[in-house]
Amino acid sequence: MNILFYAIVTILVFQYVLETLLDYLNARHYNDPIPEGLTDVFDEEEYRKSQAYKKTNYKFGVITSTFSLILTLGFLFFGGFEWVDQLVRGITTNPILMALLFFGIIFIGNDLISLPFSYYSTFVIEEKFGFNKTSNGLFFIDKLKGWAILAIVGGGMLSLIIWFFQWAGSYFWLYAWLIISVFTLFMNLFYSKLIVPLFNKQTPLEQGSLKSKIEQFAKNVGFELQNIFVIDGSKRSTKANAYFSGFGREKRVTLFDTLINDLEEEEIVAVLAHEVGHYKKNHIIYNLVASLLLTGVTLFILSLFVNNPQVSYAIGVSNPSFHAALIGFGILYSPISEITGLIMNHLSRKFEYQADNYAKHTYAALPLITSLKKLSKNSLSNLTPHPAYVFMHYSHPPLSKRIANLTNEN
Repeated sequence: MNILFYAIVTILVFQYVLETLLDYLNARHYNDPIPEGLTDVFDEEEYRKSQAYKKTNYKFGVITSTFSLILTLGFLFFGGFEWVDQLVRGITTNPILMALLFFGIIFIGNDLISLPFSYYSTFVIEEKFGFNKTSNGLFFIDKLKGWAILAIVGGGMLSLIIWFFQWAGSYFWLYAWLIISVFTLFMNLFYSKLIVPLFNKQTPLEQGSLKSKIEQFAKNVGFELQNIFVIDGSKRSTKANAYFSGFGREKRVTLFDTLINDLEEEEIVAVLAHEVGHYKKNHIIYNLVASLLLTGVTLFILSLFVNNPQVSYAIGVSNPSFHAALIGFGILYSPISEITGLIMNHLSRKFEYQADNYAKHTYAALPLITSLKKLSKNSLSNLTPHPAYVFMHYSHPPLSKRIANLTNEN
């Protein structure tokens, strides 16, 4: 056990303590009165239900995070990574196959261990509060599909990265960055066409007053929009959503059927105006460029440490390897990831205000305000989050701040 081993343990414990403290601070606000301006979101009974939902998830989150920490520390202290490493070395000596088996065993093993928690969250907590629409069969089919996609896509990318490492040595990060960037761009363009259909049915929005209003708004703001789809999100949950994907000819708007059921047509157009605002303000491009730059920096730093056997030894293995170093580096690098995550969340919250302002100035503020209130009510969202929790975790501003911004005359 070298000094990096204890650094990893320290990082894991510190992250657990920090997250537990943030969750505790946030939970202390669950009984706060509804903020001024949001009193029409919940009535008294609905607000009690919202508080109960948040408290239940808080307690369950403490249990799952504690279990995860104990499991990870046990794996480190009792040689779990060494056992898996020796197991795969007994099967093959090919570095790529060893890495695929190593990560496959760890991922599937972890997923199976955490399966009861995931099942309880879906079929007990979400069911109790009226959100779950997933069947047992669909739950497990989704799990198998997720494994298959990860094996094909994740396994393929990992194989290429290790091959680059063997071929280009310390310069492998450049080639890895290039292939990851190309893949990221490809997925941004075609995710809705290739991946979403594996899980959900997408159908073009039918002709009618809603589509006419959306098309009229798009025409008014000079936004070419031909692809408007409805996704059957209701087969898994009652929670509503809408998102924008792709760019150029491949851009499309996807509306959850639950969103269409829950909101009035003017409110749906207002939500769409917000999404168009992200596109018009180039937020999609900014986020994409920032993500790719962060990936490049991370891969470069990885190239400086991956050949250091101490990074592999830090997770308790006796034979240094790329796959062992990748896990050690991932944990050691996580504090930097937390910092970059804070920056990205801050930027995201700023973008949300800008998109809200775009919708306010090009369509109207009131239908966006009422839609945000309805969506918050239907998801039993937290109206009184602790500022520190918002700073650390929120990619969107709290509802009260968004409404204050929308009601501002500027």
